[in-house]
Amino acid sequence: MDKYKNNIGCSAPQPPNLGGSALDMNRIPQHIAIIMDGNGRWAKERGQERAYGHQAGVTAVRNITSECTRLGVKFLTLYTFSTENWNRPPKEVAALMALLVASLEEEIFMKNNVRFRVIGDRSRLPHEVQEVVENLEQRTAGNTAMTAVIALSYSSKWELTKAMNDMAQEVKEGRLEPGSITEQTISEHLETSFMPDPELLIRTGGELRISNYLLWQCAYSEFYFCDTYWPDFDEQCLHKAIADYQHRQRRFGKTEAQVAGEALNDK
Repeated sequence: MDKYKNNIGCSAPQPPNLGGSALDMNRIPQHIAIIMDGNGRWAKERGQERAYGHQAGVTAVRNITSECTRLGVKFLTLYTFSTENWNRPPKEVAALMALLVASLEEEIFMKNNVRFRVIGDRSRLPHEVQEVVENLEQRTAGNTAMTAVIALSYSSKWELTKAMNDMAQEVKEGRLEPGSITEQTISEHLETSFMPDPELLIRTGGELRISNYLLWQCAYSEFYFCDTYWPDFDEQCLHKAIADYQHRQRRFGKTEAQVAGEALNDK
């Protein structure tokens, strides 16, 4: 397993000069999803409280958001707080909520022409957080360079359960025929209905799982795991992840020969 991680992580051997100019700008993923893991361990290694790591992680969010915008990524979805995270110590949850309020600065999004959106169970969020989120969504609604999506009080099992309940209610009211339900119908009832599925899912911090994150949407995403803790995940690490993605062949159930033939026909 360690060998596998080294082959695909941030520390893996990569072509030199992985700046933006070395990437194939015609193959930049349109949607990148990130599980930002390792804030607490990063802080612990420095003899600090976990909150210190979360604060450092905010800087990484700003840097990666700016770089994704520069590269032409259209959607960036960040796993910020899961429904399971409500089970963490109340002190840490309170600190995270306070950090959210303090760090969601309109200037960051306006400067980069980025639209801000949130997916997740907002009803569980403190009123102050709900207000900040709603105001920022409204103020950035007209921005067009990229959409930054924060998965907040979110989990895929919650999302899918909600979608099933919503569809069941529509069937009960006669607005939806059971036999007409397709994959597209389900996708349209998900929190992410306004954006395409991620082509690339990145997880920092060394864990090799996706932790109840975008389970439906990541059916054909390329996964990239690295040992780097989120506060240390910088533009160079992002370039490595994208370069790794660009060296893969996305087959969607087809054979390598089929995909290669289609690529030749497109030229």
